[in-house]
Amino acid sequence: MSRTLVQPVGQKRLTNVAVVRLKKHGNRFEIACYKNKVLSWRSGVEKDLDEVLQSHIVYSNVAKGVLAKSKDLKAAFGMDDQTKICLEILEKGELQVAGKERESQLSNQFRDIATIVMQKTINPETQRPYTISMIERLMHEIHFAVDPHSSSKKQALDVIRELEKHFPIKRSPMRLRLTLPQHNFDSLAGKLNEWKTTIVSKDESGNQLSIVCEMEPGLFRDCDALVRNLQGRSEILAISVHGEGDILHTEDVSSSTKQQPIDQLTEDMQKQTLAPKTTKLGDQAAVKQNKCSTCDALMGDAKEYREHFKSDWHKHNLRRKTRQLPPISAQECMADVQLSDSKGDLDEYSF
Repeated sequence: MSRTLVQPVGQKRLTNVAVVRLKKHGNRFEIACYKNKVLSWRSGVEKDLDEVLQSHIVYSNVAKGVLAKSKDLKAAFGMDDQTKICLEILEKGELQVAGKERESQLSNQFRDIATIVMQKTINPETQRPYTISMIERLMHEIHFAVDPHSSSKKQALDVIRELEKHFPIKRSPMRLRLTLPQHNFDSLAGKLNEWKTTIVSKDESGNQLSIVCEMEPGLFRDCDALVRNLQGRSEILAISVHGEGDILHTEDVSSSTKQQPIDQLTEDMQKQTLAPKTTKLGDQAAVKQNKCSTCDALMGDAKEYREHFKSDWHKHNLRRKTRQLPPISAQECMADVQLSDSKGDLDEYSF
């Protein structure tokens, strides 16, 4: 009995991979990536393509190891450059995940969206925020579905607009300090009344007038432009104000990053303090110090040294290092992150 030896042709089998799939021109194209690297690439954290792709090869089926045909690549992408096609699939393709993993991701994103909605809205009758469980129930009632390809902040804005149509809920106001010459105040006062702005306090200093007021976040851009035209300046005191004097989220943009008090640091950042461990009297061997060249800082034992590489401080300095910027301290890093988040909130929440 004759036996025929059959060997696969044009196959390269890969295991333990994350697959990104893109359907184009009637064909399916896939690339093999390392797990947890695709999202890092899309968010801009990972810059090295070799750290994301297991191979610069386009497949028609990664699981079976079937390579995509050159003529199909040219018909769909207009070229057969594997690396450039991999980049396009990486940017536009759909990441394939298991059912339970996808369900967990959607559940976590749903919770994140509900949290943002809670922080940015109030009950107009009580001027207080709704609870997170109440927000989630309202989101279910409007049949909201999470879009995994859209940011949580953008979807939170859409949710707020939809909730305002059916329930007593509105955007919480932001608190500003407006400083301008007194003789220009009349021009500003008319607009403030038109915008239904609440004036909290007024302070006169020489020929300058300082006003603390609360207004709708969507009016900030117009207000800032008007104040600048009146030779004044605007300062953000709080992005979201809940209740009378109950500021849940305050970002002082004008303050120097070096003036941020240490007690404002998060618990994770506090763990990264650089105080060396003291040794008992009589100990002959000193505690071994490990230095992080990226952050230019000394750590204690090996465990603390490993934990440092997982911290937001180290990751922030890594991004600065790629831009040829010097490292900053833990306190400055926390203030820098808070300032960046504050400006990002203004860009996404002003409409």
